[in-house]
Amino acid sequence: MKVRMGAVAAPFDRDVEACFARIEDLVAQARDQGVGLLALPEACLGGYLLSMDGDPGDLPPALDPDGPEIRRLSAIAGDMVVCAGYCEAAGAWRYNSAVCVTGDGVLGHHRKVHQPLSEDALFAAGDGFAAFDTPVGRLGMMICYDKAFPESARSLALDGAEVVVCVSAWPASRTNPAPDLAQDRWTRRFDLFDQARALENQVVWVSANQSGTFGSLRFVGSAKIVGPGGDVLARTGVPGGVAVAEVDVQEELATARRSMGHLRDRRPDAYTYDGRVTAAGRS
Repeated sequence: MKVRMGAVAAPFDRDVEACFARIEDLVAQARDQGVGLLALPEACLGGYLLSMDGDPGDLPPALDPDGPEIRRLSAIAGDMVVCAGYCEAAGAWRYNSAVCVTGDGVLGHHRKVHQPLSEDALFAAGDGFAAFDTPVGRLGMMICYDKAFPESARSLALDGAEVVVCVSAWPASRTNPAPDLAQDRWTRRFDLFDQARALENQVVWVSANQSGTFGSLRFVGSAKIVGPGGDVLARTGVPGGVAVAEVDVQEELATARRSMGHLRDRRPDAYTYDGRVTAAGRS
């Protein structure tokens, strides 16, 4: 079955109503193009952080995962599968979360596990990765910095994920930033992680990101669809937009894994850690 997929690079801020207006417009554009799976950025409901300094007054509006905003997102999605990031309210805790919905309700949910810089001062951390079934195939989600850790995507692939959606608010470098965002070292890292995670797990990779500026952060855009061979099938570049590609997921995965199956050929017994090596690389 062929699926037309879309990955968004767009700006979002604290005005939740304006965020919904933008999402409605993006979903309508995607629907006109026949998109069945659309990935929106991290924190697209209420914006990301204004800085990475851990300011407790900097949190986005916290939304109930069973509340009216998520139901509204489901209604907007209709017959599409839509993944989106938001700040989740969980009692006294706040999580940087992503939700996957259709018009029938919530299909899957993920809480960001890996927290960069001072994000852990504002959000609690998630504790795992799990794939789930959707109308467009078995899908897994992660958020931004999660993709810097190979174990994240590998966990999803081993759980049967055929498509991995990574939603991000990935900024440019804070030190020695490049005047041209396309040449920034954090843009290059963003792109490298996307291609490497798709290739090493032989999955279809859908990468959404914020674009523009918010507070002191300048986001790199660069939303894309990557095939299981690591080839970029569509991308927005830094300015933003929607990257769209049609993929026959089963055929692409079967072709990529036919000769060299990275999941099949694993040697888990050789990957054990005996405690002799520290994080600095010395015993």
